Amino acid sequence: MSFPVNVVVLAAGKGTRMYSDRPKVLHPLAGRPLLQHVLDTARRLAPARLCVVYGYGGEAVPAALPASDIHWVRQAEQLGTGHAVAQALPHLVQEGITLVLYGDVPLTPDTTLRRLLERAGPERLALLTAHFQDPTGYGRIVRDGDGRVLRIVEQKDASPREKAITEINTGILAAPTVRLGDWLGRLSNANAQREYYLTDIVAMAVAEGLPIETVHPHHEWEVLGINSKLQLGQLERIYQRNLARALAGAGTHILDVDRIDVRGELTCGRDVVIDVNCVFEGRVHLGDRVQVGPHCVLKDVLVAEDTQIQAFSHIDGAQLGPACRIGPFARIRPGTSLANHVHVGNFVEIKASEIGEGSKVNHLSYVGDASVGRRVNIGAGTITCNYDGANKHRTVIEDDAFIGSDSQLVAPVTVGAGATLGAGTTLTRDAPAGKLTLSRVRQTTVDGWQRPVKKK
Repeated sequence: MSFPVNVVVLAAGKGTRMYSDRPKVLHPLAGRPLLQHVLDTARRLAPARLCVVYGYGGEAVPAALPASDIHWVRQAEQLGTGHAVAQALPHLVQEGITLVLYGDVPLTPDTTLRRLLERAGPERLALLTAHFQDPTGYGRIVRDGDGRVLRIVEQKDASPREKAITEINTGILAAPTVRLGDWLGRLSNANAQREYYLTDIVAMAVAEGLPIETVHPHHEWEVLGINSKLQLGQLERIYQRNLARALAGAGTHILDVDRIDVRGELTCGRDVVIDVNCVFEGRVHLGDRVQVGPHCVLKDVLVAEDTQIQAFSHIDGAQLGPACRIGPFARIRPGTSLANHVHVGNFVEIKASEIGEGSKVNHLSYVGDASVGRRVNIGAGTITCNYDGANKHRTVIEDDAFIGSDSQLVAPVTVGAGATLGAGTTLTRDAPAGKLTLSRVRQTTVDGWQRPVKKK
């Protein structure tokens, strides 16, 4: 594109049919606000100006998406799309083209917008239109007998013949900025909605002899807007299916592309396998030959090659080394790093800890605020008692230690290299290296004791 491009995003609507106190453009799709998707796409066009017109929800919208490259413009009264774009005019570069987008239309790709901009120009208006089998609710594109665009008529103002037209206005357009300012200044609200329609500039352009170009999206979902929670859910599935197919096309084995949710960024190495109903949030990378079992949740996780994550595991803010085995039903919390060949088994929780090479925490244990060395075995039911009610304390378990089942390590405490803790030990002082440490009461049997019987 040889001319400057302004992008104006309309994001002032309330979204009555969302039945929510949250501004519509802040509802999440794939873990990010609808408006964030639109802004990310707009930025890929490298605009000279990026303006967002907001209204309902007050300062909640700009507060949720702070950015130095956005000119925030408030539309105090929602008087229509033409009125909204007019609020942004003082912030635009006058040379070149202005592209109008919508904060509740999140899936329009930049490739489609580039095609639209290529058809626009200082003396040309370009519209993104589409053919819908059911055009109900959309403005219709009215053409003459030679196929030239004459005007856009809104659903509520359309005649029965015009309502039968299946080519609809998506609302997305690219117009010469100087002429756009003139057209907006001459809009009227003499219509059923008593609003200033942006679409009325099309008839003005026709009257002035400007060519009206049209571009069609490759897929209907590219231009679908969101006005209800049902539509939000439908677009969520479209987004996830598209992403899953892209991952599968790049070599990731996704067992069912309709049962995966990526709410952030997921990258995969070669021969990765992802089972059904897994959720990926934030930034997740799966190294070569990683296998993720069903019903797992991974958030901000780096997983090295050959690691297996078994069913129903929840991993958040952690780094997993090569050839680890996690789960099933394991929880790994932020600040945890596992070296290679670590085993974390069923119903084990690890938080803010480092686990060394070849160590195992296989059953029903909690390890928090701990530094665990290499080749350590932590038995079932072991707890590092890291919190005294006010402060967290650290546990150190050195290489080759063996922690017997049902042990409690009351931090701060250190278990020396090669030490063994007998089952049932409550450790309150350091355990010396290479020795067996126990803390048990003597086992006794009480003769003649009778279990109490319930009174009738």
